[in-house]
Amino acid sequence: LVTSPEVVETHDVTASDPTFLVHLKSLPNTVPVPSHWAQKRKYLQGKRGVEKIPFALPKFIEDTGIAEIRGTISEKEDDASAKQSGRNRVAPKMGKIDIDYKVLHDAFFKYQTKPNLSKLGDLYYEGKEYEQDMNTFTPGIFSEELKEAVGMTGEGIPTPWLVNMQRFGPPPSYPNLKIPGVNAPLPAGASFGFHAGGWGKPPVDQYGRPLYGDVFGNAEKEEEKAKYHYAGDGTVILVKKWGARPEPGDDDYESSEQEEESSDEEDSDSDDEEDTEEQQPSDGTQSVSNSTLADGYASVASNLVLRKEDGDETPQLYTILKAKERKAGEGEVFGSDITYVLPGQGGAESTVSNLPGDESVISNIGGKKKSKRKREGDEDDEDSDDDETDNKKFKF
Repeated sequence: LVTSPEVVETHDVTASDPTFLVHLKSLPNTVPVPSHWAQKRKYLQGKRGVEKIPFALPKFIEDTGIAEIRGTISEKEDDASAKQSGRNRVAPKMGKIDIDYKVLHDAFFKYQTKPNLSKLGDLYYEGKEYEQDMNTFTPGIFSEELKEAVGMTGEGIPTPWLVNMQRFGPPPSYPNLKIPGVNAPLPAGASFGFHAGGWGKPPVDQYGRPLYGDVFGNAEKEEEKAKYHYAGDGTVILVKKWGARPEPGDDDYESSEQEEESSDEEDSDSDDEEDTEEQQPSDGTQSVSNSTLADGYASVASNLVLRKEDGDETPQLYTILKAKERKAGEGEVFGSDITYVLPGQGGAESTVSNLPGDESVISNIGGKKKSKRKREGDEDDEDSDDDETDNKKFKF
């Protein structure tokens, strides 16, 4: 009734709700009740007769040599007389055990190893330290010691429990384990039979079909056959998935590379042809867009002339103006140092002092536009009102 029957114990059937109890015990990160709760004797009372293993320093501390130093000091204390031992007790000498600081630093910060600790929810019980740790083994992989212990000396020799697995089935604890001769094909050079080095009898039903898996290796043969399609005329066609990328070594891969090279060459040739066509003068009678629409009528673009004729002149898009230097006059706050020569109305050139927008905002106060700016060498013909506005000081 439960998904994890390995946690069921004998006293769980007396619970008010055994199914819910087992469900709680099977949840991750749960700590079980200690197993000695129902025992009449005291905890760890059965270890009184077991010899206790003496304490040993960890290897990274023992490599510092502190054990040898302490051993020599204890020998000297044993050989000392009563007078010397009493004197050492009253006035002891410090620094007897002196080890290099770098050795101690490397021992604790470089070579220190973690102690063997229990996992979460893993409680200690009597005899736990004598059990074998099965996490270091992998099912299906045999070490040399195991092969020698069970008599598997040589290559291609089956395991001694192969016949029982063929009779009763593979182990249910490892459903994905592939065992040759049970649910996987035999290795190369092996054969079924009960002779020396034989692999027993394949587990099949009364119709000769495998019971536990592909013991004859037919699945690999079917996969190999599925790659090819046999046509009615006897030709064999390699079946590939639509849109699959060709792999190196296939004929399609080489043909695709050749097609790419040829397409690159065609593109380069077409580019050269277009360049030569552009260089040659065309009559302009027909456009490149001379095509026919789907309804059968000719395109309007067929009457367009897109190429430039020899007699056409390029319109002038802009005119470069000449720039001249000038000096700012007195009273100018934002005067410009450059003027441009613009063509006049009658064909004559007239000089303009500033560009549009170059005039100061201060010069336009009161709605009166400032008159022409003074230049050096010009005649002083301006009115007195203009002089007053030029020399007027403005506050920002």
